[in-house]
Amino acid sequence: MNAPVQPPADAPDAAKASRKRDLAQFIVCAVMLAVGGFLIVDALTLSAGFAKVDPVGPQLFPLVVGSGLLVLAVGLGFAILRGSTGEADGGEDVDLDSSGDWRTVGLLVGLFVVTIALVDFLGWAIIGTVLFAGAATILGSHHWVRNIAIGAVLGFGSFYAFYVGLGIPLPAGILDGIL
Repeated sequence: MNAPVQPPADAPDAAKASRKRDLAQFIVCAVMLAVGGFLIVDALTLSAGFAKVDPVGPQLFPLVVGSGLLVLAVGLGFAILRGSTGEADGGEDVDLDSSGDWRTVGLLVGLFVVTIALVDFLGWAIIGTVLFAGAATILGSHHWVRNIAIGAVLGFGSFYAFYVGLGIPLPAGILDGIL
């Protein structure tokens, strides 16, 4: 009969490692609880409005999504307390030792801020073109003319898709009366 093998003295305690909790996941639980609670409270304050003839009403979808978020947040909380953690990212194209590309993130955030600030003045068609072309350029495309052309198709196309197709007017901005 073989004697049991004892782990080396410098090996980490397996029981302690299995009980280790990823406490950062509790932030995800808190956000899910907050969003779920907000959706439920907001849904309960909705008026029927134009949907008076709809037997379901406008409250159903936000109530279902909010309730689902609350249930999932509680389930995730219990899983975290039991020691469940997600598997670390692994893949041949992921360098886990490198830091994030904060320059790209900052440029994209700046582009979104500019879009929000100028959408009423310039209108969606123009600022949408800038948004799509700028995002493509920031994310690494070096084809400036193609970026602008595709951005213009997406910007003007989405403007008309919302306006004509859905009946939702987007801001026309300086092109008001032309579009």
